[in-house]
Amino acid sequence: MVDYKPSTVYYVAMTTDTAKKIEDYIAENRQATAKQLVDFLGISPQALFKQLAKLQEKKKIYKMGKPPKVFYFIVDKNGSVEGSSLLNIDKSAQKIIDKNYIFITPAGEKKEGLRGFRYWCNKTGQPFEKTVMEYVKTWRKYDSFKKNGLIDCTSKLKNTFPAVCLDKLYYLDFYNIERFGKTKLGQLLLYAKQSQNIKMIKELIAGIRPQIQYLIEKYKIEAVGFVPPTVKREIQFMKELENNLHLNLKKISIVKIKTEIAVPQKTLNKLEDRIENAQKTILVESRDRYKNILIIDDAVGSGATINETAAQIKQKGLSGGKIIGLAITGSFKGFDVISEV
Repeated sequence: MVDYKPSTVYYVAMTTDTAKKIEDYIAENRQATAKQLVDFLGISPQALFKQLAKLQEKKKIYKMGKPPKVFYFIVDKNGSVEGSSLLNIDKSAQKIIDKNYIFITPAGEKKEGLRGFRYWCNKTGQPFEKTVMEYVKTWRKYDSFKKNGLIDCTSKLKNTFPAVCLDKLYYLDFYNIERFGKTKLGQLLLYAKQSQNIKMIKELIAGIRPQIQYLIEKYKIEAVGFVPPTVKREIQFMKELENNLHLNLKKISIVKIKTEIAVPQKTLNKLEDRIENAQKTILVESRDRYKNILIIDDAVGSGATINETAAQIKQKGLSGGKIIGLAITGSFKGFDVISEV
């Protein structure tokens, strides 16, 4: 009887495959214990520890803690421990950041939650644990403006325009917050529009549908209008929004008049220029009358376009009740100009 011994090639391939599985598992779960890896891989503890030792020698993973609580983490490209400091983060803070933080890298990678936040801290040279608590404090400040997932910005509109034609204006979120920049929704909106990424657009729409449906039910909305874009793109975000929300409502036709030179609202810094732009380029074509109407825009800076749209609806007698405005994102302080989207 001849003993069978696996070839060197087969053994190396098997070893490499197991090592890759270990790295992938730790990266996906942020950290892992030896028991979790044994259960996942279905190998003996002895075989696992040989693999872990080799990965540590190659500086692919990092071990932290003392028995019986020993955790393994991924070492990132900069030599930093991927997730090791997460053990010291308060669970409530971790939950807030996991749900609300996203960072798009210069290379176009989407990093979410605490991993994304740690990446941003490393990139900007800020202490991770201290900055986590500062972010949570800032997030809570802005989140306090929300009720049922909506931010009521009607008072800001009234402080901006002498004649306000919307009965209510809501945001789903602010576009950015102090120090930490664009919110999760702000990031998704910006890159969904700029990259014309259908998958990202649909993910964004699926995430905001519940709040929009709530608003429709709250005000007994009968018809909805979507503010049209100015910048020509192969894939238009607002058209995708209109098609993929699947709202069982009548549509108010709103068009952007084509001029010899297209001047997007975001290029205008003065409020009076934005008002003039909206008055001369936005046209409500519908003639049917409805009780309560919802107007949806992607981002509100000054509010000139959405307010002018409401003005035309009132002038034409198309609404017998309320006109509600909704922006996916909007500025926080004084309706500052949002020039990116």
